[in-house]
Amino acid sequence: MTDPQIALTMLGLFIVFVFLGFPIAFTLMAMGVGFGYYAYFEPARMWRAYNRLQDTASSYDSVSLWIEGFFNNRIFDLFINQTYSVMSNEVLTAVPLFLFMGYIVERANIVDRLFTTLNIASKNIPGSMGVAALVTCALFATATGIVGAVVTLMGLLALPAMLKARYDKSFAAGIICAGGTLGILIPPSIMLIVYAAASGVSIVKLYAGALVPGFILVGLYLVYVVARSLLQPSSAPRPTKDEVPDVPYGRLIFMVVTSFLPLAVLILAVLGSILFGLATPTEAAAIGALGGLILAVAYHALTFQRLREAVYLTVRTTAMVCWLFVGSYVFSSVFSYLGGEQIISEFVRGLNLTPLQFLLMAQLIIFLLGWPLEWSEIIIIFVPIFLPLLPLFNIDPLFFGVLVAVNLQTSFLTPPMAMSAYYLKGIAPPDVKLTEIFRGVMPFLGMVFLCMALLYLFPQTVFYLPNSFYGR
Repeated sequence: MTDPQIALTMLGLFIVFVFLGFPIAFTLMAMGVGFGYYAYFEPARMWRAYNRLQDTASSYDSVSLWIEGFFNNRIFDLFINQTYSVMSNEVLTAVPLFLFMGYIVERANIVDRLFTTLNIASKNIPGSMGVAALVTCALFATATGIVGAVVTLMGLLALPAMLKARYDKSFAAGIICAGGTLGILIPPSIMLIVYAAASGVSIVKLYAGALVPGFILVGLYLVYVVARSLLQPSSAPRPTKDEVPDVPYGRLIFMVVTSFLPLAVLILAVLGSILFGLATPTEAAAIGALGGLILAVAYHALTFQRLREAVYLTVRTTAMVCWLFVGSYVFSSVFSYLGGEQIISEFVRGLNLTPLQFLLMAQLIIFLLGWPLEWSEIIIIFVPIFLPLLPLFNIDPLFFGVLVAVNLQTSFLTPPMAMSAYYLKGIAPPDVKLTEIFRGVMPFLGMVFLCMALLYLFPQTVFYLPNSFYGR
């Protein structure tokens, strides 16, 4: 077999092992080191160790020389260097800080206050409870970026309230599932930080580029909720006074100030300091983590147990992401060294695709990968395969990254592997069936595809803010 064929075999075996359920990060590292040992093997080094072995009579020295001969391969140097490069990557420093901010905000008991306030404030809007749930999801998802946590908390809080208000089960479930996934798109998104580290694109420009598409998607969701409530009132009946009581105007303002405003100010402070160049993403993430602690203290929700849980979850998730990067860097380096990247490039060139056809093909592959894999695995492992091909089609990696972020909304919403649906089913009342949740997310899935189509037709929605703030 030629080296490029071995590289493709390496990629094929990795996909097989993933579907068999092997841990992805350690599979990447093991296959990278294993195939890398072959790729970087130099017989001369082994012969030198063997010749030295013939000259020693000590069994201890013999063992030492055998070990030296085995490890005298550049793949081990590569592994160490790639591990150090991940440790010293300044972009990734923001990941644990944003995660800590999210886990602390999740435990600050702010979601129930926020949903109650928005529910009362929007009671005259068609589908008011759905609108309140969606806006709460969007704000909370933006602050935390943790899909499972948002869907679970909102499922415990908003779903029973909507079902009690006679909302259609699938409609209510779809609102929570769709709203809970917005955190991986709307800045400050951890997913965009990971993409920036993998692609070399400025995280500041990525945040600016994803802002308008994120608002477009939220707007499409809200339009659908209000329109369906108007056209099909039985799916979202207007609330009675018992369900949503009248509150004096002054009291409502106080509720907004104490629930909506603190979280909104925290998000705007973090995002604004990044976009306006007042702080680096890492510095802004540190501000956000401190702000999350202050919020938890202000709401009397900061206990040692909750702080301990937030730190533990932060460390666990950060370790997972960083080891994925180490494994991906080693794997991709060996894959490229063996000529795998070149053979894929030549294959794609031979298809004679237009830029639009290439984008559609790439997004279709990412859409399909979203069924069995998490977004982190797709961004760190598979997206870098497409990145070297972007210059061939004159596609800006900034635009490609935002498209991927919108596309990955579908990985949480597409049956049969819609993780948002499974998160919600785990805490939903027994009479809410999984098929009803699947049916409820399908219209929102259509809104995601519509958003992607709008980005294809009007790419300036992505480029307008980055070009306005930072130039071309």
